[in-house]
Amino acid sequence: MPYMLLIVEPLDQRSERGEAAGREAYQQMLDFGSALQQRGVLMNSSALAHSREGVRLQMRDGRRSVVDGPFAESKEMVGGFFLIDVPTREQALAIAAECPAAHWSTVEVRETGVCYESS
Repeated sequence: MPYMLLIVEPLDQRSERGEAAGREAYQQMLDFGSALQQRGVLMNSSALAHSREGVRLQMRDGRRSVVDGPFAESKEMVGGFFLIDVPTREQALAIAAECPAAHWSTVEVRETGVCYESS
């Protein structure tokens, strides 16, 4: 079953950490991804640019609305993800606990699935 591990970090964390510590954290994440690849559970992964580089788009009544980041109402941002394939939620949680980012951010574990609720 595919699970998405979303790395949810405070907005100001990257600038407060500084470049040297940031490079070290990034290397830890690369090493974690390599280990998941070697275990045969990694489907995909990527870091994401800061949310200030992002754009939000909505289509309402045929009209497009675009808002450039940063997004004032946000206190956190998704800094990256790992898409893994493991048989159980417990295994996904165990892998999330191994993620270096769990020490400085939050790792949100989400099972992939349909985007509607069935009755």
